[in-house]
Amino acid sequence: MEMAHRHGIPPRLSDADFEELNTNPPPWLAQSRANRTGKRPVWTELLCDICGEHEAARPKKWWPAFTYLSCEEHGADELPALAEGFTRREVDGIGSHFIGIVDEGPDGKPAVDEFDADEPAADQA
Repeated sequence: MEMAHRHGIPPRLSDADFEELNTNPPPWLAQSRANRTGKRPVWTELLCDICGEHEAARPKKWWPAFTYLSCEEHGADELPALAEGFTRREVDGIGSHFIGIVDEGPDGKPAVDEFDADEPAADQA
């Protein structure tokens, strides 16, 4: 965010502007991407699993693998039911207005593998 601010990129971009920035990055952004280790993406798309609201954000090292992601306005009752034997915890402060939901199995392991977060493990056959 500091580099974007320093180079005059506003904190919020339209989808078209964001796509243009990704397609034709300025030299400083291209260099930053070249320096990445590949461990975590520089930017990620946060998408509410309830209403579809989205924003681009820079992932933090402390973010766990989320089972679901929702806007702060939504209640826990709007999320899919918790699988039997699983526990659920909320992680506040994701992006500008999101809450991360982490479902964990009886063994304490997250329901979503950090590297395969397409769908909750409780829903996988």
